[in-house]
Amino acid sequence: MITSKKIGIRMDHSNADLIEFNTATLQTKTIDSKFTHEVKESTLSKSEQLMHNKEQHQQSEYYKKLGEVIKNYDEVILFGPTEAKTELLNVLKADHLFSKIHIEVKNTDKMTENQQHAFVKEYFAKH
Repeated sequence: MITSKKIGIRMDHSNADLIEFNTATLQTKTIDSKFTHEVKESTLSKSEQLMHNKEQHQQSEYYKKLGEVIKNYDEVILFGPTEAKTELLNVLKADHLFSKIHIEVKNTDKMTENQQHAFVKEYFAKH
């Protein structure tokens, strides 16, 4: 029997917690977006258009980093309180490299790390 590689990603626009699902203990790794509140304030003081361009560029880099991780998995659950997960899903759907990966999106409230681990365990136990 071939076991599929599974990962849960709790994300918003500023960071993503990567929780690989396996039979051993779950561990969390984090990827941060470079577009922080400080960057937003600094670029906004120069120009609103510059701020939006910088935000789009850095969000694109953030989603690209997440895509590099996701392509190593067979099943992915994206969850979190913001629309970032849906934006990432739309980016991934546009790329044929992700067509064989089962990706699902779930809306959740803010969670502690333990709650995130429980959510990922429960989701993949059902699927």
